[in-house]
Amino acid sequence: QVQLVESGGGLVQPGGSLRLSCAASGFTLNSYAIGWFRQAPGKEREGVSCISGSAGDIYYGDSVKGRFTISRDNAKNTVYLQMNSLKPEDTAVYYCAAGGLCGSVWYLWSYWGQGTQVTVSS
Repeated sequence: QVQLVESGGGLVQPGGSLRLSCAASGFTLNSYAIGWFRQAPGKEREGVSCISGSAGDIYYGDSVKGRFTISRDNAKNTVYLQMNSLKPEDTAVYYCAAGGLCGSVWYLWSYWGQGTQVTVSS
């Protein structure tokens, strides 16, 4: 049974940093790509970053390039999203997902975590 659990969200001031974690179970990380998505109130869910399964290719959305870094620890079966230089517009619920392809829209992904709230505010 595939399960994804996010953690690490919270309230941070503009310019600050957070690290999100996505702990996976029921599969190994080299079997599935893992995508990070976010959804702000009143907006559509958007892709933030993705790391492919076997090759570990990495992708970022234009709005987070140079600020966010995705990584994975195969031993812990966990994917991380390091978020630096956070802006108020980064405020959203962040989700990790599996069972899709990097670059594909959110509704084509099969498995989702429960989400973690990130709020960037002074």
